Amino acid sequence: MSTDTHKQLANFIWSICNLLRGPYKRNEYRKVILPLTVLKRFDSILAPTKAKVLAEAKKHQGKSENVLTSLLTNVSGVKFYNTSPLDFGKLLDDPSNVASSLTGYINGFSPNVRAIFEKFKFGEQVAYMAEKDLLYRVVKAFQSEALDLRPEKVDNVQMGYVFEELIRIGAEQSNEEAGDHFTPREVIQLMVNLLLSDETDLAKSHVVKTIYDPTCGTGGMLSTAEQYLRNLNSKANPQLFGQDFNDESWAVCKSDMLIKGENADNIKLGDTLKDDQHAGAQFDYMLANPPFGVEWKQQQKTVEIEHEKQGFNGRFGAGLPRINDGAFLFLQHMLSKMRPVDKGGSRIAIVFNGSPLFTGDAGSGESEIRRWIIENDWLEGIVALPD
Repeated sequence: MSTDTHKQLANFIWSICNLLRGPYKRNEYRKVILPLTVLKRFDSILAPTKAKVLAEAKKHQGKSENVLTSLLTNVSGVKFYNTSPLDFGKLLDDPSNVASSLTGYINGFSPNVRAIFEKFKFGEQVAYMAEKDLLYRVVKAFQSEALDLRPEKVDNVQMGYVFEELIRIGAEQSNEEAGDHFTPREVIQLMVNLLLSDETDLAKSHVVKTIYDPTCGTGGMLSTAEQYLRNLNSKANPQLFGQDFNDESWAVCKSDMLIKGENADNIKLGDTLKDDQHAGAQFDYMLANPPFGVEWKQQQKTVEIEHEKQGFNGRFGAGLPRINDGAFLFLQHMLSKMRPVDKGGSRIAIVFNGSPLFTGDAGSGESEIRRWIIENDWLEGIVALPD
């Protein structure tokens, strides 16, 4: 599937938004389009093993969800399953009850997929579309013959491209908050090129590299870094890790990982500064576009306790920036996850606005953080980006 074909498929999916006009604003379309694309893809993946999964589930009724998950993912062959007798096509069999059928179908998924749809708040969209008499038509559009998302037609890598194109279109249409959810692809490519440019062992067969983004959003940085590694070496095995505080962004990122067959369990939901869900881990490569110029009052108590009680054994030993910009906290968090040089070392690329370069007089938190970084010889370069 060529780039043009990815875009054609994404544009076809996005054209379904024409049905939403009126009740939905343009910047709300993604709340419907992204979850339904995920649902359609998962349905297509599970179709060949559906009957076997239902039979296996019937044999083990009453067993705990952990036991069921182990048994049923063995049958489905992927990291998720669905025990509802319904599938995407059968949702249309009873036009007057599409909402309850769709809800029941989603509730039949394994816990990891149900969590995604909960964070998408998709139940609210199902109810709203039903109220506006849109739901049947939208589901029918996703069942169109032109939208064949079976893996034999669209493999995981290609589906990843399609989904990322949908994310990009959705971010552009929500431009009042696009900066919160989406870093321009050209900026990410520059970061990844700088991050990996001097690495000499990337061409080794089956090389395993870990990549981490503590503010991963919808996963654009992780996906671009992964793609770059695979372009250099098709046998490379990048392992992606991330965390994000925003429910919808996390749901999109986790969906993208499941769609591409990655380990989606490595994408964590939560406030990175208050609750590091990759505590103790070290990574080969780290990249981030953290919130800058944003107050960290909400995290202040937790961060200050860690700074005072743990010092350099914690993440914030070098100092704390002023309360109205927490960008330096994220950089220190990333530095705490560097591998020692004798274990291969790590490289970091991070997007800042200008203030971390000059804010804070000598002796201030910012100045002490800068001094610590430079004295440790961790700073390789600074690139000024255009507006």
